[in-house]
Amino acid sequence: LLAARRLLTKLNLADKYQGQTEVNGEMYVVEELEEGPRPFTAYLDIGLGRATTGARLFSVMKGAVDGGLEIPHNEKRFAGYDPEAKKLDVETLRSRIFGEHVGEYIESLGENDPELLKRQFGAYCKAGLTTADSVPDMYEAAHAAIRKNPVHTKKVRTKPAAGTVSKYYKARLTYKERKNKVNQKIAAFNA
Repeated sequence: LLAARRLLTKLNLADKYQGQTEVNGEMYVVEELEEGPRPFTAYLDIGLGRATTGARLFSVMKGAVDGGLEIPHNEKRFAGYDPEAKKLDVETLRSRIFGEHVGEYIESLGENDPELLKRQFGAYCKAGLTTADSVPDMYEAAHAAIRKNPVHTKKVRTKPAAGTVSKYYKARLTYKERKNKVNQKIAAFNA
């Protein structure tokens, strides 16, 4: 959803192609306007990914289509599709989109194994997402925020002050410091 909305905003198509504003898990296809530009068309290339029903790859594609991109597809690979009945269960797909299964798992871990919950979902616990209803609410808020303003804002990166030691790189030693270090090693070896 985020990538689709950012792309359409960059191409000045965001107002013309809103996508599916209410995420309900139903099949959605972008309709071409009578007058004006055609929708941005993209083709899904899964590469080496496996095309199994319910794969995350197809959830990403569903988000892009809901965001307003035209991607040729059908509903056979979405989570909740029943190949025997040849029908998509929209409630299952909607629950997967909003992470209800994750919320239920978090709640069961909280009851059964709180230590594993802290280890596996520590960031969720700090954010107060420990009930089954809190995770879908978080995703709904994220969808609303993406629709409101999808534009990426660059972070201002500042260089460390001169003389401070980086936590990734050791400060480079001067010639005198390197000589002193070698002499100390020789003295320690001879002692």
